[in-house]
Amino acid sequence: MLRLKMLYPLIACAGILIAAVAAVVGQIDPDPYLDPLNLTISEYAVLDRGGATEFAMMSLGVASFALVAGLRAVRAPVGTAAERLMLVWSAALVLIAVVPTVAPAAVLDLGAQVHRYVSVGAFAAMPVAGMLMVTSLSEDERWRAAARPVEWLSLAGGFGLLAITYVALPGDRVLIGLVERVLLGAEVALVAVLAVRLLQLTWIRSTSTHASRAVLG
Repeated sequence: MLRLKMLYPLIACAGILIAAVAAVVGQIDPDPYLDPLNLTISEYAVLDRGGATEFAMMSLGVASFALVAGLRAVRAPVGTAAERLMLVWSAALVLIAVVPTVAPAAVLDLGAQVHRYVSVGAFAAMPVAGMLMVTSLSEDERWRAAARPVEWLSLAGGFGLLAITYVALPGDRVLIGLVERVLLGAEVALVAVLAVRLLQLTWIRSTSTHASRAVLG
């Protein structure tokens, strides 16, 4: 059972790292028409057709599922509501990777509409989840170190949501790509903070267990 608990944070951290590398690679293209500052991540992925962005989203979704499983396994004080919102975030990322959107100015088909609404749900889920778990994390000695970063990143995500809402509606999509990438960066950082802390606690517990067995042996 302990080995399984150790596996969850490893999968989470590895998946987040792979997603970050794939996302950076996927957003680099010499084509002047592919402007990451004015194209959303999904629009960029459709036009680029390289598959790196979709792979990054899938990796991040799998990593987030592993994180939720790991938090549950160690009974982390995140709360039921926050855990469910993290599951929404995880499932949404996987669905976004599987169901593509359409190119800018194209007519939205059913798949693109699903992609759009799922994306909104994903972006909204993590900041809310973070704010819900801050108090519980700060009251637990094991998780207190992660509470403040989670709080600040959740606030950053909340401001990012307000910014992207303004840019997408009355702001005429000016720099929507930049705003969306900053928002996603804050949310990925929030997930990474939880994953790294989970890894630290799991390995500390594993080391203590092995040391105790060695003494008793």
